[in-house]
Amino acid sequence: MFTIGKASQKSGVHIETIRYYEREGLVPKPDRSAAGRRLYTADEIAKLRFVKRSRDLGFPMSIIQTLLSLNDEQGRSCKEVKSMAEDQLVAINAKIDSLERLRAGLQSLSASCDEGTSSCPMLDSLMSEAPTVPL
Repeated sequence: MFTIGKASQKSGVHIETIRYYEREGLVPKPDRSAAGRRLYTADEIAKLRFVKRSRDLGFPMSIIQTLLSLNDEQGRSCKEVKSMAEDQLVAINAKIDSLERLRAGLQSLSASCDEGTSSCPMLDSLMSEAPTVPL
């Protein structure tokens, strides 16, 4: 059994985040010592690590909860997991497209500053009704 500090260290999940995951029901509340300290098993730490890695991949907590339940099932279906991963890839690609548009817009606005003298074209564009660069 491990204290929350050791569980944090072994899983890579911050202590406050562990408590948050417990409050949200993402991971079960651990047993407590006679002094009331949280005590984690190696399996509970593995679940915390699973959650952290899933969050690092951008999965929302609702999907992580589903992934955890699938992981606990005996006859778990890789097909379901693959479908969720592919949905996540679609979301990531949409974010990348959006970020690339933002980068292009900001680069264009920033370049317009080279043309400014007493007034700044970038600030003017951001303030105008119809910006010169679509955002």
